[in-house]
Amino acid sequence: MQRMLNKVLPVCLCLWVGLTLGCEKKGDQIKIGAVATLTGDGASFGISARRGFEMAVAEWNGNGGVLGKPIKLIVADDKGDPAEGATAVTMLIHQRKVVGLLGPAMSNVSLAAAPIAQDARIPLVASASTNIKVTKVGDFIFRACFVDPNQGSAGAGFAFHDLKTRKAACLFDMGSDYATGISQVFKSTFARLGGEVVAFEGYASGSADFRAQLAKAIKAGPEVIYAPDFYGNAALITQQARELGFKGPMLGADGWDSPKLVELGRRHMENTFFSTHFSPEDPNPAAQIFVGSYQAKYGEPPDGHATTGYDAATILLAAIRGAGTTDGRAVRDAIARTNLRLVTGQITFDAQRNPIKPIVFLEVKGGRPVLRTSPPAPGPSCFSPPKS
Repeated sequence: MQRMLNKVLPVCLCLWVGLTLGCEKKGDQIKIGAVATLTGDGASFGISARRGFEMAVAEWNGNGGVLGKPIKLIVADDKGDPAEGATAVTMLIHQRKVVGLLGPAMSNVSLAAAPIAQDARIPLVASASTNIKVTKVGDFIFRACFVDPNQGSAGAGFAFHDLKTRKAACLFDMGSDYATGISQVFKSTFARLGGEVVAFEGYASGSADFRAQLAKAIKAGPEVIYAPDFYGNAALITQQARELGFKGPMLGADGWDSPKLVELGRRHMENTFFSTHFSPEDPNPAAQIFVGSYQAKYGEPPDGHATTGYDAATILLAAIRGAGTTDGRAVRDAIARTNLRLVTGQITFDAQRNPIKPIVFLEVKGGRPVLRTSPPAPGPSCFSPPKS
């Protein structure tokens, strides 16, 4: 009897531990850290990004992990606060001993977190931090999204060519590098195309009443109002613009991309448009596989933050596999050589570690965002992760 117990108990213990470790020792895991805004004003971004991270890791683990080992994803909440983000990254690197980092989505948090990753020589792939300064922190910092100047320029081109407008107004948060930077590029590009920015109005961070700025802008006679803020303010600005009588198109950036946008803005969001990373209607086969998997798991289509989260994780894991090691410098070099066709399109990196990739525009129509412009048709997909 004792001999039987001696045989059975270790098996039972291994089965119990194997629910999470697959009977592997903790040291046999490859630990990846992720920082996301899971609470606070930008929680919609972080929740979507985390889902993308988790889906990518689950798929790689289902294909044998990476380097023959299971991947352990450790997610920390940055609460949308730079200090919290810095603390989270420090914890993940020095206490949890991660070999790579994903996120954050918000640029101000990335700017606080990136120097810590750079100093520790731990590669970081930001999921949706679009501020141009993020990757300038150092050569271990990458991103899976386009940068603000590209987005501002694309927004101006969309307003001029697609919406056929010639007079625009800009409203922006004066305390936000994201909003001011995009607005400045929009203004200069729109003018270069032959349009005129008739009003360029800033407001204080934390504002909830934009009527004074909107009234001044509307008086100047714009055909389109460009307001590249996050989804909460975007909904308020649009509602207040409609209440003041503006019936023309409202245009925004990827900060608008959230399931909360229409929920908050309701009927006022019709005839609005925004640039983003992805549309669930993208015909790319890789995109449609991802959309189907995401919809089945979460009961709703993915937004841009879910897809850039998925792509960021795939970039990092593919680089670890390509490097054949978790050494930070080797993984960094492998990320720089990335050439993958992922959910948001073909991704390679320029010399500043920014991806060269397309921008799409969505239109809120019939109470939901639909694809207005599409990136070029893709070639063969590299969606499925290779087996280790």
